[in-house]
Amino acid sequence: MTLQWSNWSGSVQCAPHVVASPQSEAELIALIKDAAHRTIRVAGTGHSFVPLCATDDLLISLDKLQGVIVCDVHTARATIWAGTKIHQLGEPLLACGVTLENQGDIDRQTTAGALSTGTHGTGHTLGSMSTQVSALRIVTTSGEVVECSETREPALFKAAQVSLGTLGVISQVTLRVLPAYRLHERTWVAEFDECMAQLDQLVASNRHFEFFWSPRDDACAMKSLNLTEADRSVVNAAPLGQGRLARYMKPERVDWSYRIFPSERNLCFNEMEFAVPAAQGPDCLREIRTLMQMRHPEVSWPIEYRTLAADDIWLSPAYARATVTISIHQAAELPHEQFFADAEHIFRNHHGRPHWGKMHSYRAHELRDLYPMWDEFQTVRQQLDPTGRLMNVYIRELMQS
Repeated sequence: MTLQWSNWSGSVQCAPHVVASPQSEAELIALIKDAAHRTIRVAGTGHSFVPLCATDDLLISLDKLQGVIVCDVHTARATIWAGTKIHQLGEPLLACGVTLENQGDIDRQTTAGALSTGTHGTGHTLGSMSTQVSALRIVTTSGEVVECSETREPALFKAAQVSLGTLGVISQVTLRVLPAYRLHERTWVAEFDECMAQLDQLVASNRHFEFFWSPRDDACAMKSLNLTEADRSVVNAAPLGQGRLARYMKPERVDWSYRIFPSERNLCFNEMEFAVPAAQGPDCLREIRTLMQMRHPEVSWPIEYRTLAADDIWLSPAYARATVTISIHQAAELPHEQFFADAEHIFRNHHGRPHWGKMHSYRAHELRDLYPMWDEFQTVRQQLDPTGRLMNVYIRELMQS
């Protein structure tokens, strides 16, 4: 029987020769050693829209390496198995009295997959999930286990925090955590011009702020999340009505952070996202809006606008610069190619760096110019995987000039 694997949206499909699900780190090590001449890729939950995981050889699933290994409230660290889904972290961490500093509005990804692609939420003072990592345990293609942190193998650590799975198979992740906290969520609608006039103030005055611009309505669905000492509750359960953008509105509420962050995504779509310098975010958004109104009025899916603090992770899209991320979408069953290509031209003009798990056409010679530590990353990658066993066709195009 031919094995088949597909990502969440259906944009990537492959037929691996073997799909393996090791039940322990020892099994993972043995699997990698036994597959000495095979190409290896690791699949999470398939939430990347590009063929990062695609292979016709060995595909490893970490679905049986899940759970919290240890949670230390004194050091504010939690070590977890790399296959743990983000949504599986909330309850056990809360039982220890801690939680994640930040997360995205999708929580279905594996922890290792989210870190490897630079997955993020929103908040101008907050980094991606990769910035919450304090240590990693990695199984290399030789079957060796290496550990790295800020103080132990620091160059490897900076490369491994966002690595696209090109350094080895992450088996364990240690995360910095915070005392458990509640968030107050508020949503409201604003006209586009009103949103843009208030944007700087809204970003600065909220722990988390984001909005979706709806081309159908030419209006913005706004959302803020802020720390609160209030008890879990629905703050305002007034009917949301049937007006413009009502589909984005939620009752005002307070709950533990891990319950507030996620949003449901019931419809499949394809996505492109670029990280642009924060100062260029508003102008870039205006140009994408004009593009959609003038050349692509058929696209009704909204644009998402979020913020991200600068970091020092070598392949992070927010490396060394405060960042705005702008995401465009199209239904999975509808054509997206021309729309995405036209939008990418605008993103490129604004010095955008593509999200590693979302659609773009950048290749190695262009990416090298966007990442000051590109060559340093490649040096580490070649040391850990000298024969390129972790490279599929797509990743070779990304990594090799």
